Amino acid sequence: MFYEPGKTPHGLPFDPFKSCVVPRPIGWISTSGANGIDNLAPFSQFQNVTYDPPVILFCANEGAPGRAKDTVANVERTRNFVWNMATYDLREKLNLTSGDYPPEVDEFEVAGLTKAPSRIVSAPRVAESPVHFECEYLHTVHLPGTDPMGSVDVVFGRVVAVHIVDSALANGRIDIVKLRPIARMGYLDYCVVDNVFTMPPPGSAAMAAGMEGSTAKIKAALAK
Repeated sequence: MFYEPGKTPHGLPFDPFKSCVVPRPIGWISTSGANGIDNLAPFSQFQNVTYDPPVILFCANEGAPGRAKDTVANVERTRNFVWNMATYDLREKLNLTSGDYPPEVDEFEVAGLTKAPSRIVSAPRVAESPVHFECEYLHTVHLPGTDPMGSVDVVFGRVVAVHIVDSALANGRIDIVKLRPIARMGYLDYCVVDNVFTMPPPGSAAMAAGMEGSTAKIKAALAK
């Protein structure tokens, strides 16, 4: 099949675009509201941007024409937020926090989740989640949509603190299979990470340098 988004019909019952870009990590974002009520919401357009310094982003479509989501309004007011890892064990509680609630509703309470204080930022963390990023707000990029409610706010934040439960670590590495994080697919589907495989990059020296090393280090290792 072939179609041009916004120009020609795809001829399918549902738009296939989001089902092609999978799996997508879930941005389970907690914030504090101006009314003193905390907010917790999942966003399926979420990703890390870079790692030195670590920066992440999440995208929030407008809840109504011209109105930013409560999460975005809270982040821009308090200048901080927390990302919480969504796992298979927390899937049902995560789903409860995805409802379209008014600002005076605390999604922590709706889902029966426990709040844990952050070390640096003011937003609370999901105590039941095994990994958290405390983030300081950087800026928002607003992208207009064809439909007003398709307009999206892309929010960038710098990670200033990382929390990882000790039980998630094995031999100095995070045991992702043990944590079983979930991710969004297309439609109403999700997936879970329950197995991994290793594929070293070309050149054993480059592998020793580590994929998280600097570009210069990797190039130098390959040149040897």
